Amino acid sequence: MRYQAAIFDLDGTLIDTEGPLIRAGIAALADLGHDVDLEFMLRLVGVGPDEGHEKLCSHIGVDLDRATLDAAWTAAAQEALSGIIPLRPGVAELLATLNAQGTPKAIATNSGTASALRKLASAGIEGQFGAAHVVGHDAVAIPKPAPDVYLAAAARLGVTPAACVAFEDSEPGVAAALAAGMVVVHVPDMAPAETDRAHHRAESILAGARACGLID
Repeated sequence: MRYQAAIFDLDGTLIDTEGPLIRAGIAALADLGHDVDLEFMLRLVGVGPDEGHEKLCSHIGVDLDRATLDAAWTAAAQEALSGIIPLRPGVAELLATLNAQGTPKAIATNSGTASALRKLASAGIEGQFGAAHVVGHDAVAIPKPAPDVYLAAAARLGVTPAACVAFEDSEPGVAAALAAGMVVVHVPDMAPAETDRAHHRAESILAGARACGLID
């Protein structure tokens, strides 16, 4: 096989959560007295929590209390994601194919690890990834666009980063996987592609998996 493992971003790549999470953020900010539009919020997709907070405060010109905003956004997000979380198109088919091939899999996400595990359960694919192979931003020193989560995911699988293919929907995620030395497939979700840095870009995760040679 060309690849020893496949490593996936979570939100917007495997599960359809970006829209609800963004709308939850807009609602939480509105409750705190700040109107922020969708165009700006899309710039935060894939960005780590610290960097995202700094960019948001700079955009609205107010030094928001981090704990207050996090609590409001988390509450809105939990309500928005309280039901079954749908998978992105082609994800179920790809995971089944990788299982049949015996290809190891891991998650590398800027979500917190506990949150990622909850979302995987709500999407019905928690059994596809062992808990030890779900790496959130809280498990590493620096979140995406640094390569830490991808390097940690490869290490937990016991494979070299260069032998992995990474799937991402965001520009910061693409940068992180490239910095880790992986082959990168970019499947944009809500945020449009701004660069052409990934090895492959595709309209669906299945098309991307075929383009990179992960599946036939």
